[in-house]
Amino acid sequence: MFYQVFSKQPEKKTLVKVIATAAAALAFTGCTITIEPDGKPVVYSDLTTQEPARFVRDFQEELLEINKEVETAYWVRSTYITPDTALLASKAGEKYLAFLSKSVDKAKRYDNVQMDETTRRAIDKIIQSTSLPSPDNSARRAELAEVSTEMEGIYGSGKACDANGNNCRDLGTLEKVLATSRDYQEQLKAWSDWRTVSVPMRDKYARFVELANEGAKDFGFKDLGNMWKSGYDMPVKDFEVEVERLWGQVEPLYEQLHCYVRSELSDFYGADKVNPNEPIPAHLLGNMWAQTWSNIYPIVEPYPGVTSLDITQSLKDQNYSAVQMTEVAEGFFTSLGLPELPDSFYQNSLLTKPADRDVVCHASAWDMGNGEDPRIKQCVEPTEEHLSTLHHELGHIYYFLMYKDQQPVFKTGAHDGFHEAIGDTIVLSMTPEYLKQVGLIEDTTKSHESTINEQMKIALDKIAFLPFGKLIDQWRWQVFAGEVTPENYNKAWWDLREKYQGIAPAIERTEADFDPGAKYHIPGNTPYTRYFLSFVIQFQFYKSMCETSGHTGPLHECSFFGSKEAGEKLGNMLALGASKPWKDAMEQLTGTREMDAAALVEYFNPLLSWLEEKNQNQSCGW
Repeated sequence: MFYQVFSKQPEKKTLVKVIATAAAALAFTGCTITIEPDGKPVVYSDLTTQEPARFVRDFQEELLEINKEVETAYWVRSTYITPDTALLASKAGEKYLAFLSKSVDKAKRYDNVQMDETTRRAIDKIIQSTSLPSPDNSARRAELAEVSTEMEGIYGSGKACDANGNNCRDLGTLEKVLATSRDYQEQLKAWSDWRTVSVPMRDKYARFVELANEGAKDFGFKDLGNMWKSGYDMPVKDFEVEVERLWGQVEPLYEQLHCYVRSELSDFYGADKVNPNEPIPAHLLGNMWAQTWSNIYPIVEPYPGVTSLDITQSLKDQNYSAVQMTEVAEGFFTSLGLPELPDSFYQNSLLTKPADRDVVCHASAWDMGNGEDPRIKQCVEPTEEHLSTLHHELGHIYYFLMYKDQQPVFKTGAHDGFHEAIGDTIVLSMTPEYLKQVGLIEDTTKSHESTINEQMKIALDKIAFLPFGKLIDQWRWQVFAGEVTPENYNKAWWDLREKYQGIAPAIERTEADFDPGAKYHIPGNTPYTRYFLSFVIQFQFYKSMCETSGHTGPLHECSFFGSKEAGEKLGNMLALGASKPWKDAMEQLTGTREMDAAALVEYFNPLLSWLEEKNQNQSCGW
């Protein structure tokens, strides 16, 4: 501690001795000792008012320098996967982890030091600034960086090949099979083939958990999961309760959607393949992880042929390039009065998959150059899904641009769910009227049938995702806490997927498999609860911006495209970054201080009523 308070008055002789000893010991530190009116001596240090602020200043200056090297190394690693770039990224990551570990160790010394509110928040953010805390040991820190890089490399360059090592298919190819094929066995093979890629990660992940937990403990937390849960401006237990509360609000809507989709799949494939009373086979939902179901919309379309908005065909018919699609997304943000993207964005982003090398095609946004060189990495194709993804990624980019003048420690979302919600709030506003305005559709005829069709299409993304968004971290929290051990990785994974999603594998899975690793965010160590939260709060943001834009009528019909008033409120919230608690940021945009799924349920009211009627004779649940 940098100050000490004597809780009760000692003997006079002892008091004089203590003061003299303390004064001599602290003579070179700038500390002073005074006697308060009640006679109790208090040792005050200038550390209580100056040193924490100096530490934050010095940390941020050094952070900006080291980030230049780390950002570049990881960008090259993601866009040019070779053993050489793996080494460079690993070494840069090791250097950053060492810097962060040293800085966090210093930051923890200020736990009981008096300081202003902004400095205290900055120090807290430094301690919580990474999802991957490193051990306070150089050898194990290097091992953690190496293991992390290896797992990402296995995923990024992963291919499923035949027994002779030929006829290899990468993730993109296998995903297309699940998205477009309706052959049960062909889909199953694509699904199971991708899960061979993650098997070599199993032992590496177990070691990763040991090292990351050691780092979390060195940072002052029980385990890595506990550290992640501590970053929401509330006690960990309260946060856990909050997540369950939000899930409870949306669970009835998910159960109705699951019931209807299972019935339609049973009709399509036959009850022998999709039992109408059991979990849905995981490979039949049009997505490698069954996290979103929009690719099976043609199977489950409520009213076939009624005003089906084929944005993908329109993009192809008009020969949209990756850059043109990105410009469409940018146009939504600038219509709100937000700034144009810098020229460097289009010069430095990776928007198409190179033909000559492996890259990590998983879409991501990068805050390079301290807000001066923002980029995205996405292998863009002319599809509706990729157009929506571009809007999502630009949500991150505009957060970067709007908070770039904040202190570096506050250059992040109010909480991590905020960062994920911004772009999706824009996506909700991509109504037929908006799509017509930008020239992607012509017919915006409305009817009850077209409304249900459109809501179904959106629900297959937004509602289908909710349990998946919750369970990813629920599995990891149990792993990090030691409640799930390596001997039970796969069983615990599928137990959660059945419990929350109502899905199951169609072929036997054993502990020789490592199915969690088939999802990027596991080897990439990206916390996932942020996505669950974002899928809730984006509807809050959306409703508030709709009200600000002057929208009247059903919520799902609102587009705030072109509303400078809504854009101003959004921009003001984004500019806060993490400089204030998330409740303050929430209030800035929505006028409320709590997360709430009521706006989400309101948005889908037409569909929920239709589903409840449609499912009356079904046996829902699993």
